Amino acid sequence: MELQTVTYLIVGLSFALYLGIAFWARAGSTSEFYVAGGGVNPVMNGMATAADWMSAASFISMAGLISNMGYGGAVFLMGWTGGYVLLAMLLAPYLRKFGKFTVPEFIGDRFYSKGARTIAVICLLVASITYIIGQMTGVGVAFSRFLGVTKEMGIYIGMAIVFAYAVFGGMKGITYTQVAQYIVLILAYTVPAVFISLNLTGNPFPQLGLGSDFAGTDGALLAKLDQVVTELGFPQYTTSSRGDMLNMFSYTVSLMIGTAGLPHVIVRFFTVPKVSDARASAGWALVFIAILYTTAPAVGAMAKLNLHATVNTAVKGGGDLFAAENSIKYDERPDWMKRWEVTGLLKFEDKNGDGRIQYYNDATKNEAVKAKSDAAGWKGNELSVNADIIVLANPEIALLPNWVIALVAAGGLAAALSTAAGLLMAISSAVSHDLIKGVFNPEISEKSELFAGKVSMGVAVFVAGYLGLNPPGFAAGTVALAFGIAASSLFPAILMGIFSKRMNSAGAIAGMIAGLSATLFYVFAHTGIMFIKGTEFVELVGGKNGWFGIEPNAIGTVGAIVNFVVAYVVCKVTAPPPAHISELVESIRIPKGAGAATGH
Repeated sequence: MELQTVTYLIVGLSFALYLGIAFWARAGSTSEFYVAGGGVNPVMNGMATAADWMSAASFISMAGLISNMGYGGAVFLMGWTGGYVLLAMLLAPYLRKFGKFTVPEFIGDRFYSKGARTIAVICLLVASITYIIGQMTGVGVAFSRFLGVTKEMGIYIGMAIVFAYAVFGGMKGITYTQVAQYIVLILAYTVPAVFISLNLTGNPFPQLGLGSDFAGTDGALLAKLDQVVTELGFPQYTTSSRGDMLNMFSYTVSLMIGTAGLPHVIVRFFTVPKVSDARASAGWALVFIAILYTTAPAVGAMAKLNLHATVNTAVKGGGDLFAAENSIKYDERPDWMKRWEVTGLLKFEDKNGDGRIQYYNDATKNEAVKAKSDAAGWKGNELSVNADIIVLANPEIALLPNWVIALVAAGGLAAALSTAAGLLMAISSAVSHDLIKGVFNPEISEKSELFAGKVSMGVAVFVAGYLGLNPPGFAAGTVALAFGIAASSLFPAILMGIFSKRMNSAGAIAGMIAGLSATLFYVFAHTGIMFIKGTEFVELVGGKNGWFGIEPNAIGTVGAIVNFVVAYVVCKVTAPPPAHISELVESIRIPKGAGAATGH
């Protein structure tokens, strides 16, 4: 059976499964719609949380970024995994004990203010919609390649699918759909990785294969990769960093605390019956997440080596990388390159007119590499590879069976759609439950609240789809922006709400506004106002990366510091919170039935 037919079959069956689950689990009450009735099994919830967590950025982009950046890509691994641990261990148990459906509801009640609740809704909407843009970008990439449609049409199809099962099923439908999506995406990620690891190292475990010897040699795979990339003018794979140490630190912290402030993950801990179940599901989720996250570095490194080996036969065969006969002829390029060229995410430009593909770093400052490339008659790098295609193209590069390639297509779509659905739920609950019921119309009926939630989902899908057609960057970069927004606005308010009895509503509101404003000002300066190209104002922030050399994707750390400082200062010069709020904070922090320590 040919590849296109197999792909249609596997992707079609996965979509039918998701929609079937959504119909079976359709929500009839607000409790079922928002938190699945609070009756989900901890293991199932852990699996659903993992699927929610592992978005298009994790599945499609992360390994691509590690492949492109080498060691510098570790910021995504450290930030996202560290953030999840921070959320699961530090914040989630307290929020679950507080017993509110949503983050804005917690902030509104803790800071005894409808204003605080409204600001939290705005922060949530900005972060979540930015996050969905990244998912829609991923959906467009996957659909355009595997279903043979344009990227734009891919986004439209993705919008329709996710809207259907999110609106019908609510959180209940989303939860059980995400269990199915986790199984699909983890198989899609690990099966090709096992095949490729066996092929390159003889070790079936990619995590171990990364540290093993390159097949047929006595040298390590990473040493071979370092040799190849440095000879071609790229930074050494195992030591390259993302900017200076301050930028690496800021990136990691922004992703970490942004993770801990993301509302669509936090609400997951309300879908289980008890607080102990919330802790158990957090642990299970960490196990399920670890399977992908420990595999990603191997996928990135092996994909990079396979890519170089595809366009330059000297990588595996030995010999001079700059010899004319070792660069493959464009007319003899493999079929997978032809398929990806159609999407526009892989491009070739024959700069020296020799009909062969030269793939190297033409911007290198290494004089030896420049001399070799000049002597070979190379006129510049001729191959541009989008980071978002590395995982999706990986099985094709490695010449794996058609069913594996089709499985990866289904996995990429599952990853993007599962997270998009979780984010839609967060947006829906923020608008209908927190804004309409919590602020403007407390007497609204359950039926009307459900309807408002579904309408807000529809609007969010439309906005995200539109912006997904014109994203501010690649999938993981866009997602990093969303994490930065959550880090600078919601995380400090949640943290101070749990651990500071002195923090009042004025401080929390001022902090959220200041943190969000500082972050968006810097981000929009680089990406354009509301990510609209042509409206950038980089000169107002001191030029590109003008604040301490920090990238806009990593500015959430600075925004969070601004939030904390402003909140603290305002808190000190305004009235303390009422006594019952201090007692509330105390009751959340201390386990039920705890007494004074004895016997020491």
